Amino acid sequence: MKPPRFFPFLAVPVFLLLLACQDKPAEPGALSLSGQSPKKSPAQHLVETSPVLVTSMGLSRQRPGSLRALRTVEIFSQEEGQVTALPFYEGDLVEKGEVVALLDDSLLQAQLQRAKALRSQLEQDLKRLRALFKKQLTSADELGSKETELEVARSDENVLRTRLGYTEIQAPITGVIVRRLTEPGNVAEKHEHLLTISDPSSLITDVSVSELLITSLSLGDEVSVAIDALGSGTYPGLISRIYPDIDPISRRGKVEVSVAPVPRGARPGQFCRVTFNARLSARMTIPFRALQHDEGVAIVYRVTEDGVAQRQKVITGGRFDDRIEILDGLSEGDLVVTRGFLDLSDGKSVKIVQLRGGSENG
Repeated sequence: MKPPRFFPFLAVPVFLLLLACQDKPAEPGALSLSGQSPKKSPAQHLVETSPVLVTSMGLSRQRPGSLRALRTVEIFSQEEGQVTALPFYEGDLVEKGEVVALLDDSLLQAQLQRAKALRSQLEQDLKRLRALFKKQLTSADELGSKETELEVARSDENVLRTRLGYTEIQAPITGVIVRRLTEPGNVAEKHEHLLTISDPSSLITDVSVSELLITSLSLGDEVSVAIDALGSGTYPGLISRIYPDIDPISRRGKVEVSVAPVPRGARPGQFCRVTFNARLSARMTIPFRALQHDEGVAIVYRVTEDGVAQRQKVITGGRFDDRIEILDGLSEGDLVVTRGFLDLSDGKSVKIVQLRGGSENG
């Protein structure tokens, strides 16, 4: 009997078929030979972190405001009468003590003359009664009554002299007439606004700043003031007043900034921008992109030593370019997540990697 013939060309396809069956991945839900589904190793959550740093930093903020004169005085009439003179117009410069308005004083002059005559008559009557009293020809009550009448007459005369002085209105400060609200010939009522004088020697502005910034400012601190109407330049200014109250709703306070000398062309009412440069101080900061918000609460994800992300509430302060100050909730050296927020949750295991230059995972 002849031995069977061997066909070597049939061995290669059979070997490849067995190899393909061996490497074929299991179908979803398929069981292994042991009857159990194959286990998949869970994918690790990759994050990038940054340490919490404490560094010496200064705070720079720009806030808007409106210029106003250091002193502005509104002049009202203190007596009723016809305006007989109003020599200055809007834009005119007046010196302190110059007469800026006159009211008709003829009625008050007549009343003053009458008061003078009455006072003179009472002085003569009192002189006669004193002579009679020495001779015991009049009573002490009558003498005392006449002395009282004389004092009242003198007081009435002084009141009329004072009222008469109100008809000549003088400038209380050196400044510029900015409002002229009546004309000669008009009858001014008592306490009517006639003129407004503004002191142009210094301009100031009141600026609203946050409670975080105001604690870093002091009286006399230098600031820079930009006035849009005068171009792109800036002018020196000083903090002249820091108001003590903080608005409990907006959490903002008010700072007064003086601009002196006054730049050429600057006027009250112009829009300005004040740049504050707060002094250097040690501040704990993190990258701004590490900060998240959940229902109005500021949070970060802190990575523990065993690689677990923990959700941490924080209280923030001022922002410094790409970093933000942390007032409470973290400690120096803590690691916070800066990238990889997608599907990140409290208590999730993470792996720290450097993703700079790549796309952020969240």
